[in-house]
Amino acid sequence: SIPIAKQLASIKALGKGSDLEKAFAATALVYYNAADPDGKLSKAETKSLLQTQFWGFIQGQENKPKYQEIISSLDEELEKKIHFEDFMILLVSFSLMSDLLQEIKSVKTTK
Repeated sequence: SIPIAKQLASIKALGKGSDLEKAFAATALVYYNAADPDGKLSKAETKSLLQTQFWGFIQGQENKPKYQEIISSLDEELEKKIHFEDFMILLVSFSLMSDLLQEIKSVKTTK
């Protein structure tokens, strides 16, 4: 498979894109590289992708009720597929409850 950085570099519109645009594009590329031809992931694939690609945000969350609720929902009805939009909602949910978010908030942004 082609590395994400190389895929990003091939998208001309991102040449002068902002950091946020590039971050979003990288997220979309990671998702679509794992998705089936219809652009969807099984719930098991979604769970695996989150645990391998978003571990910094998930780490330490395993005992939180909201984390358990989300993971349980991915273990139910395994035949259902996840769309990109739903995947992004999961990412935001994990981000908001993450201990890493608190660390990110405390990073100094001025010189």
